[in-house]
Amino acid sequence: MAAASPAIELPSPRDRTSAKILRAVAKTPLHLILVALGALWLVPTFGLFITSILPASALANKGWWQIFSHPSVATWSNYDKLFHNSGLLNALKTTAYIAVGNTLIVVIIGAMAGYAFAWLEFPGRDWIFVGVIGLLVVPLQMALIPMFKLYDTFGIFDTVISIILFHVAFGLPFAIFLLRNFFVGLPKDILESARIDGASEITIFLRLILPLGLPAIASLAIFQFLWTWNDLIVALTFGQNVQPITVWIFGQLREFGTSIDVIAPASFISLVVPLCVFFAFQRYFVQGLLAGSVK
Repeated sequence: MAAASPAIELPSPRDRTSAKILRAVAKTPLHLILVALGALWLVPTFGLFITSILPASALANKGWWQIFSHPSVATWSNYDKLFHNSGLLNALKTTAYIAVGNTLIVVIIGAMAGYAFAWLEFPGRDWIFVGVIGLLVVPLQMALIPMFKLYDTFGIFDTVISIILFHVAFGLPFAIFLLRNFFVGLPKDILESARIDGASEITIFLRLILPLGLPAIASLAIFQFLWTWNDLIVALTFGQNVQPITVWIFGQLREFGTSIDVIAPASFISLVVPLCVFFAFQRYFVQGLLAGSVK
């Protein structure tokens, strides 16, 4: 019997240049709209930067457009004065301690709890997770006065640790919800294979869960860092001598309402740090936003 001849594979037709051009043209309006929206979002940032490099006299007499004059009145002296201001430097250090400290705690505890809710069996797991979801709708304003009294009782009011603990308490529900939804979508076969090979739960968590869950963890870290860095109400409530950058700028606004040469560069510095953090982890951001949405 003659052997069957192998099937002939036809090469897939390549897109013609005209088809590519048509698709590009079809997407052009959407791209233009996105560029326009991005430009609108950048206008306040650009305006704040221009204001921060102009002396107060120039802003009071004419306007920000003097930066384009010949010779330009733009100067970096505002930033030079700020970086020699001990109050601003202390505020930046305090903000960094609070933002980084609470972000690390939330990420570590949230990752462990998310793994437990996703892959470990224990009594009342589903009901406890429902309670965690319920905590998402509790506004932090409800806890300001009770926590104020509690901190005063324990003697930790007006400390960095008190602000960190408050942000941790209100950041954990979202962290657990986000990471649990991501972890539960990981392939079950990988975890079962690791258990068959004798790996402990700690080893599975450290060597499998954390590397595979990096997109969601990075996204959570971005959210938590930005929320804490830009916080004002919690720092105003639990701090008097402890002043993050937002409280320091607010104090300058109350005391020196016309000192735009101090407020503008300080506000721009406070804006740049979260932007740098976001751009450093932006490739994980979209993946983290979609955590648990597709299985």
